Amino acid sequence: MKSTAAILPMGLFSRLLHAASPTPSETEGPFYPLVAQKDKDFDLTQIQGRQGSAKGRVILIEGQVLNADGKPIEDAMVDLWQANAAGRYRHHRDKNRAPLDPNFQGWAIVKSGREGRFRFKTIFPGIYPASAEWLRPPHIHFKVSKSGYTDLTTQMYFPGHKLNNSDLLLMQKSNEEAELMISKRIDAELEAYSYSIVMSVTKIKN
Repeated sequence: MKSTAAILPMGLFSRLLHAASPTPSETEGPFYPLVAQKDKDFDLTQIQGRQGSAKGRVILIEGQVLNADGKPIEDAMVDLWQANAAGRYRHHRDKNRAPLDPNFQGWAIVKSGREGRFRFKTIFPGIYPASAEWLRPPHIHFKVSKSGYTDLTTQMYFPGHKLNNSDLLLMQKSNEEAELMISKRIDAELEAYSYSIVMSVTKIKN
């Protein structure tokens, strides 16, 4: 089992500002993983039992799952999946001719901790064509669930990327919504990003 402490320096991450606005939802997309895999831990750069490491630029993502009052949500299920460094998903529906990476995990499911926190070590995702006219900017998919809250599926983008301004999905959001979907760079040397996720309480139907 890969150890969080072995790859993530203690004291690196500071407390996130509490956000009040719910994180905007987004389409799950066609590439949600369907084939079961044994290794779905926080470190996507290595697959348990294999010697090699994933190709590409290693990044760290840390965040916090909060409710609308800014309070942490403990034990929320955080489901993450993404394209590899070449822009290819490990999915039978992905017709991109970019190469697969046999050492890239590509999918992780972890629980948020006592303060709603989560951490991932992964690869900066590659650009890929959604159509002949549309290049998708680097992004990471999240699906978050917790009893008593409405399941949230969303996409996290990276700050300052030139394709953010022309992405057909991100352009459908208001400026305020788009800002909530773009991560923040928090450490230049280690290339670490923070991303807070705010969930809404499930409304009980009368």
